[in-house]
Amino acid sequence: QVQLVESGGGLVQPGGSLRLSCAASGSIFNIYTMGWYRQAPGKQREQVAFITRGNTRNYAESVKGRFTISIDNAKNTVYLQMNSLKLDDTAVYFCNLYEGVHDYWGQGTQVTVSS
Repeated sequence: QVQLVESGGGLVQPGGSLRLSCAASGSIFNIYTMGWYRQAPGKQREQVAFITRGNTRNYAESVKGRFTISIDNAKNTVYLQMNSLKLDDTAVYFCNLYEGVHDYWGQGTQVTVSS
């Protein structure tokens, strides 16, 4: 089994910053990608960003230029630096680990952008 533990969510004003972390542990065979999804109330879960162990990154258009994803392969930990946060970024953010066969999910961390 693989466990994903997220941290770093919270309440921030528009224009502010937050940094999310997600540490993976357990029987990790091979990480293809780690990434972040988010789900706002009444909306479907959407992909925010993902990264491969080789540091190839992919971002949703809505966060390009504002969010940066990074990975510490030695720690099996992925980070999401979120800058210039907007009201529309409010959502529960979920960490994802894809092993090529299995998908694993964190429990989610709330990010609220409000003035």
